[in-house]
Amino acid sequence: MSAVTPALPVTPRPAAAAAAGPLAERRVCSVLFCDVVGFTPLSESRDPEAVRELLSRYFETARTVIGRYGGVVEKFIGDAVMAVWGTPVAAEGDAERAVRAGLDLVVSVADLGAEARVPGLAARCGVAGRGGGGWVSAGWGVVVAGGGRGEGERAAAGEWPVFVAG
Repeated sequence: MSAVTPALPVTPRPAAAAAAGPLAERRVCSVLFCDVVGFTPLSESRDPEAVRELLSRYFETARTVIGRYGGVVEKFIGDAVMAVWGTPVAAEGDAERAVRAGLDLVVSVADLGAEARVPGLAARCGVAGRGGGGWVSAGWGVVVAGGGRGEGERAAAGEWPVFVAG
């Protein structure tokens, strides 16, 4: 079983502030960003309902693969998926699982393309995070997680989500 790293609060909050919303925490996380290669021309050349169906299947595939590796889908943005490891619970090997999820997702999207008769459907993924042997990417940063708008919703912000999406 992996060791769990406790959350590090950004700042202490008085009781009155706690009632206002969820606590945001400063955490070292791994972030995966994945999008469909050439999605704009693909969507322009197909029926809108077919594009919606393909996107739905892609998002379900992404959610399944990311969940298999212990990640949490942070958000879907157009044809992109952003996922995090290390929040709400961090575990040893989060960065490695994020990389493995990205590799698996690239293969799964190609398989989806074959199933959906969309030749050449491909995804590209980027991952930033800290692994046991060092940094997974050239970036360094801390993600502030929490404080989402809805009940139980979390939002990741910081250098890594921007770095990985770039």
